[in-house]
Amino acid sequence: MRILLAEDEHKLATWLVKALEQSGFRVDWVDHGGLAERALEDHDYDALVLDLGLPGRSGHQVLQSLRAKDHRLPILILTARDSLSERVSSLNEGADDFLAKPFALAELEARLTALVRRARGAEHPRLACGPLVFDTVTRQFTLGREPLLLSPREQALLKTLLQRSGEPMSKQHIIDRVFSDDDDVLPTAVDVLVHRLRKRLEHTGVHIATYRGLGYVLEEDASPDA
Repeated sequence: MRILLAEDEHKLATWLVKALEQSGFRVDWVDHGGLAERALEDHDYDALVLDLGLPGRSGHQVLQSLRAKDHRLPILILTARDSLSERVSSLNEGADDFLAKPFALAELEARLTALVRRARGAEHPRLACGPLVFDTVTRQFTLGREPLLLSPREQALLKTLLQRSGEPMSKQHIIDRVFSDDDDVLPTAVDVLVHRLRKRLEHTGVHIATYRGLGYVLEEDASPDA
């Protein structure tokens, strides 16, 4: 799950990025409203955590601009402005949720997961493709009800493919989501990671296919009767 954090309080943002990444999120951080809008134009995110008191363009302006463009990205407002009028105005402008500072990290993670899940039209906190299941609460994979042990990179890639199962993802899209903490990743790194996952998924009922010119896609094996 790739998140954009727009927060100008550097100490808080640095802590939040590390904490969320330890929980399995991929986080990009900007500290200016204009940079937030640019990042949203350049990258595909699952959710935006937006502070209202940003320099340049305020959180309200960023929110209004996104909704005016019919951008349906889930947006969680994270702010010290905890008045009723502030909550109402943010929700009326198109925010999906509102969390006041100070906050508990576990609550922020739960709210983000719920927002993304609802945006995808699924209320159950699990993602699945055939026998492969990812529990968004425990953040664990199971394959045929047995735990699937993966490295952090393998888990990040498989979760990314599972979130878009049936939809091809380009190498650059995968790099943006799986290797967002590394600026010098070569496309071959994706190939190596996919090769390792294919080995783990052999004869399990699910596989990673390659669509020339489009990218990789996670698919359930065809039924013998199909």
